[in-house]
Amino acid sequence: MSEHSSPAPKSADDPAFTLPASLAALRLPLCGGGLGVMLLGWWLARGVGEYGDNFAMSVYLTAAVYCTTIVLGSLFFVIIQHLVRAGWSIVVRRIAELAMVMIIPMAILFIPVVGSLWMGEGILYKWDNPGYGAEHGIPEEVWTEKLRWLDEGWFAARTVGYFTVWTLLALFFFKNSVRQDQTGDKAITDKMQYWSGPAVMLFAGTTTFAAFDWVMSLAPMWFSTMFGVYLFAGSILGAHCLLAVASFVLQKTGAMRDEVTVEHYHDLGKLIFGFVFFWTYISFSQYLLIWYGNIPEETEWFYVRQLGTWGGVALVLIFLHWMLPFAGTMSRHVRRKPALVCGWAVYLLIMHYVDVYFMIMPAAAEGAAGGANGVIASILCVVGMVSLLTGLALGLARQTKVVAVQDPRLGESIAFENI
Repeated sequence: MSEHSSPAPKSADDPAFTLPASLAALRLPLCGGGLGVMLLGWWLARGVGEYGDNFAMSVYLTAAVYCTTIVLGSLFFVIIQHLVRAGWSIVVRRIAELAMVMIIPMAILFIPVVGSLWMGEGILYKWDNPGYGAEHGIPEEVWTEKLRWLDEGWFAARTVGYFTVWTLLALFFFKNSVRQDQTGDKAITDKMQYWSGPAVMLFAGTTTFAAFDWVMSLAPMWFSTMFGVYLFAGSILGAHCLLAVASFVLQKTGAMRDEVTVEHYHDLGKLIFGFVFFWTYISFSQYLLIWYGNIPEETEWFYVRQLGTWGGVALVLIFLHWMLPFAGTMSRHVRRKPALVCGWAVYLLIMHYVDVYFMIMPAAAEGAAGGANGVIASILCVVGMVSLLTGLALGLARQTKVVAVQDPRLGESIAFENI
C-alpha cells in the first residue's frame, strides 16, 4: 500500500482473491454472538421507563434502518458504477456486491417492525392508534385522508414491495458478477450496464418512499419532500465508508494486497469527503426551508430536536458529523494514507448511526432519551445487528472471490492513478 505501481496480472485462482481464513473463521461467532447481543439490547430497552415496548421497538427500528441504509448505499454504488462504466472501482466493487446481498436478511430482520402494527395500538407508529387523531386535535377529515396511506395492510404491502425490488436488483447484479468470474464472458458487463438505468430509477423511487414510511411517519403529521434524499445522503456516505474499512481489513489479513492501492483509497477518501458535504447540504437545506417557512406542522419535527438532550445531539451532528470530518478528510495527504482513510471511515459510520438515532428516537417514549440504560441498549442492538450481518457477509464471501476477477476492466482498475 505504498505509492502505486501496477503489479503483474494474477491468475483468477490466486489466493489473494479469496477470503482470508482468519476472517472466514469469524463468521459463525459473529452470527451467533451478534444475534445474542441484538436481542439483549432489545430486552434491556424494554425496561427503560414506562414506555418500554415503544422504546424497545424504536431502538430496534433505529438499528434496522441504520443497517438497511448502508446495504442500500452499497446497492446504489454497484448500480452507479455500471451506469457510468467506471473502471477504477472494480477492485472494491465485490465488497459492495457482498454487502448489498445482505438486503435479504434485512428483509427478515424487518419483520418485527411490520409485525408491531398488529401487536397493539401505537406500539411503534403512533398512527396505528385509532384514537391518535382525536387525541391531538387533528380534524377528522384530515386524519381520515392521512390514514388512506398509513394503513397497516398497505404499509406492510409497500414494505414487502420495497424489499422485493431491492432483493431482485441485488441478486441480478451479484449473480451476474459471480457468473462472470466463472465464464469471463464480457457480454455480462454489457448486460449489467444496460439494466443499470432502470435499476437506478427503481432504487430512487423505492428508497424515497421507504424513508417516508419507516421514518417520517413516526411523526404522522410531519412531512418533507427532501426526507428521502436526506436518508439517502447518509446511506451513500456509509457505503463508501464501509468499502474503505473492508478493503483495509482484507488487505491487512492478506487479500488483494496488490490490487487495492493508494490510488483507490485516495478516490474513496474523495468520495467520503464529498458525501460529508452532500449530507450537510441536504440536512441544512431541509432545515432552512422548513424553519424559514414557519408552518407549525412542519417546524415541530425540528423544534422537538432542539430541546434538552436532543438539542445536544443536534450540535454533535453539526460539529462532529460535518465540521470535524470535513476538515479531517479535506487534505490530499490524508486521503493517500490508507490507515487514516479507514480511521475516518470508522468514525463516520459511528456518526451515521448518531444521525439515524436523531431521526428516530425523539419520536420514541414521548421524546425520552432513555438515559444511560437507553443508550447502552441502543448500542448493543445496533452492534449485534451489524455483527450478525457481517458474519453472514463473510459466509457469502467464503463461497466466492473478494474481487471481480474476470471483469474486463480489472486491469484498468489495478493500473488506475489519480491525476
